[in-house]
Amino acid sequence: MSKFGVKWCFGLILLSAIFICVAIVKLPNYFKNYTVQRNSDVLLHSCSIHCPAIMNGDKEACQLGNHCQKQVKPETFHIQDPINCTRIKQEYHFIIGSLSQEEASYPLAYIITIHKEFEMFVKLLRAIYNTDNVYCIHVDQKSPEDYKRNVKKLTDCFENISVASKMEHVVYAGFSRLQADINCMKDLASSKVKWKHVINLCGQDFPIKTNREIILHIKSKWQGKNITPGIRQPPNMKYRTEYSYKQHINNDKSYVYRTDMKKAKPPLDLSIYFGMAYYALTRNFVQFILEDARAKALLEWSQDTYSPDEHFWVTMNRLKDAPGATPDSTWEGNVRAVKWAPNAGPSTEGCNGHYVHDICVYGLQDLKWVVEQQDMFANKFDMSSPLTVKCIEKWHRNRTLSQTSATIQPHWYLED
Repeated sequence: MSKFGVKWCFGLILLSAIFICVAIVKLPNYFKNYTVQRNSDVLLHSCSIHCPAIMNGDKEACQLGNHCQKQVKPETFHIQDPINCTRIKQEYHFIIGSLSQEEASYPLAYIITIHKEFEMFVKLLRAIYNTDNVYCIHVDQKSPEDYKRNVKKLTDCFENISVASKMEHVVYAGFSRLQADINCMKDLASSKVKWKHVINLCGQDFPIKTNREIILHIKSKWQGKNITPGIRQPPNMKYRTEYSYKQHINNDKSYVYRTDMKKAKPPLDLSIYFGMAYYALTRNFVQFILEDARAKALLEWSQDTYSPDEHFWVTMNRLKDAPGATPDSTWEGNVRAVKWAPNAGPSTEGCNGHYVHDICVYGLQDLKWVVEQQDMFANKFDMSSPLTVKCIEKWHRNRTLSQTSATIQPHWYLED
């Protein structure tokens, strides 16, 4: 063989060897054919070793965790086509299967209003997901189209999760936020699932009770009645309903502003209350809200008020003849654990994260306080502190699995 032939053969062998080496690396991922790609910096997993100590309030662990997560990119989720729903459920660590007879016999309904951070939505949804429950997801009309598509792809994989049939362009403190809940209630009212209570959430909430504990809280402490914390409207809150407000809607910046026009008195001599926008309501009460003349009149009157979701539910629940009413309750309920800014409300502890709309977005050092609260949920969390979210979700998942007698599937555990 000529020297040229020898060199050509050697070159061909070398190229073949390189191709085989590349194939060995690439082919396993190719044949896995994941419909879900979860791109996260491996450092996030190494940071999570600090979580148990962080949850116990260890200051050194919190400092190490904070230093660690500064080098971390938040976990991201991408749903690819074609969609493999079985793979999605496994890769996203959804618990598929009933965890207890108590939960199966007391299904809950959820309304989740979201507009950003698909990753935070996935983490919230898988934390509260139960095959016995039913879920209505309201996606803000102004959210990016790819965000809406991802939410739709994910929810289409579950028979008991659906996107709201009517979307609102939600404006902070505007009527649209209340209307979003009403839209989902109309959908849930026709659900085949015989749910007992509906709970509303936003995308920055996270549970600090398990599904079983939430049911126990509603049944034992509240005897299955409505939970709408609040009081008769105090003088310093009357500005919200004395004047007419309008929503300025713009994709770049939407807001509510006050006009000089004074409003008429509340309809039907209703006494207005002030309270939380978040609740746990019976199915019969929801039907009452959708059908009762007083509810319809108050809803109409509330369209040009400021933050009407903070007076509508609590006012209707104070009517003595409303189904499941608790007319004598005040701020009781343990619906939401919140750290308010000092100028906005009672706060026993400072915020170790940062404030948004006078509410603490939790940091690592807040987690011990969070899990010590008796509330069903805590607000706010976001992906600006990925380790904070990872620690609370691992704590909650381990707590959930410790309470079940069902056979635990390997993918029900969250990754370290």
